[in-house]
Amino acid sequence: MLKKAFVASVFTCLAGTTLAHNNAPHPIPADKFDMSHWKITLPMDKDQNGKVDEIVGVGILSYSHPDYFYLDENQHLVFQVHNKAITTSGSSNARSELRQMNRGNNDKIGTKDPGNNFALASHPSAQEFGSIGGELAASLKVNHVSTHSKHPNKYPAYSVVVGQVHASKDSKQIAANTGFGYGNEPIKIFYKKWPGHDAGSVFWTYERNLAKKDPDRTDIAYPVWGNTWENHQDPKDEGVLLGEEFSYKIHVDGDVMKLTFNNRRHGEVSYQINLADNVDAYGKVDPLDNPMGYAKDSFYFKAGAYGQCSVKDDEGFWSTGCAGTGDFHQDKANGDYNSATFSKLTLKK
Repeated sequence: MLKKAFVASVFTCLAGTTLAHNNAPHPIPADKFDMSHWKITLPMDKDQNGKVDEIVGVGILSYSHPDYFYLDENQHLVFQVHNKAITTSGSSNARSELRQMNRGNNDKIGTKDPGNNFALASHPSAQEFGSIGGELAASLKVNHVSTHSKHPNKYPAYSVVVGQVHASKDSKQIAANTGFGYGNEPIKIFYKKWPGHDAGSVFWTYERNLAKKDPDRTDIAYPVWGNTWENHQDPKDEGVLLGEEFSYKIHVDGDVMKLTFNNRRHGEVSYQINLADNVDAYGKVDPLDNPMGYAKDSFYFKAGAYGQCSVKDDEGFWSTGCAGTGDFHQDKANGDYNSATFSKLTLKK
């Protein structure tokens, strides 16, 4: 079984543009960063099967892509993604992004199985999961965010998500009307910079854990440095420059998500929110949220460059009508891409 899994993973790896560990002229991500509990989702469909390419299992231990996922001259990890590219089902935004795989290389555990994800202490079957809580820590700089949007006043324009906790979508829970299983996100960490501004803003959002069609399901933004996404003003010295490093730590302990952000100029900002009730990060009850928060959901961490400047152009909140040709090099030349470089990226159970 192990031999078959290894061959399958290497085949998946070879389906993309690969620099194999033994033959690579330069180091690859797994040489400098622990990739043993991640898979990478890439903005391409190399095998033309109509699905976004993902490198899973042992394949990621020998994988690099010169445009989307590679080490720079400082041995730091670069993620890049253009606006117009194939992406995962249910999303209109392309990504070069890691997804936590709590199972490691044990492919007997399915991606959505409890053993591959983590739970809150309040989950009635918490002991069946790969862990109760966990931690994602990163230090990074955003190099570029997309610069052309047909709908610049829509909140997601000119932004990229560099870290997340994502809840798993569970059709059985949705069908049973349990109030869970929607696949929402208790945190997304954003960097947003308007074209022409001196600096960008770092903020995070909490999504109310409600059904997709519920009008109260929305992302509530909390400031870190600079503004939140509805503010059109240049944050200037209060914001974060392109190429300026900052760090974040998402620590889920029991039911509580503890957030710590650091920057050399601005110092530390912290938040705390209980994910098993409807009290917000300011300590106030949100009567519109699920009264049990995310208590019965399962979760995984994500990190990388998840572009928010979608080329989708309709009335939707996330449809920013951003520019893109679909050719990475052309789009990069035009400024229609996102890029982030990580000097640190660690997972803990």
